[in-house]
Amino acid sequence: MAVKLHRCGNMWAKFGRHPCWTVQKALDDMGVEYVVVKESWPSRKGRTEVIEGTGQSGLPAIELENGTWYREESAAMAKAIRAGKFSAPATTPPAADPPA
Repeated sequence: MAVKLHRCGNMWAKFGRHPCWTVQKALDDMGVEYVVVKESWPSRKGRTEVIEGTGQSGLPAIELENGTWYREESAAMAKAIRAGKFSAPATTPPAADPPA
C-alpha cells in the first residue's frame, strides 16, 4: 500500500504556493508513490478521516503506510519530503558468500 495524500479536490490548482500542490509536487519530485484522496472543499466538516488522524481539518495531510499521519504547514511538509523523510527504504544488497 502506498502512502495517501489527502488533499483538496481542486486537482487543476497547480500553481505557485497552493498548499496541496506544493506537497504533491514534492512527492512527485522525490519519486514517492502515493494515492490521492480528494477531500471536501471548501467545507471542512466532511474531512472526518483527516480530523480523526491529525486532530485538525487542514489540508494537505499524509497518511503513512503504518497508519500514522503527518500534517504541518505545506512548506514544512515539502521540505521534509525533499529531505527524504518519505523515501522508500533502501534495499540492502544480499550478503556475499564467505570465502571458502
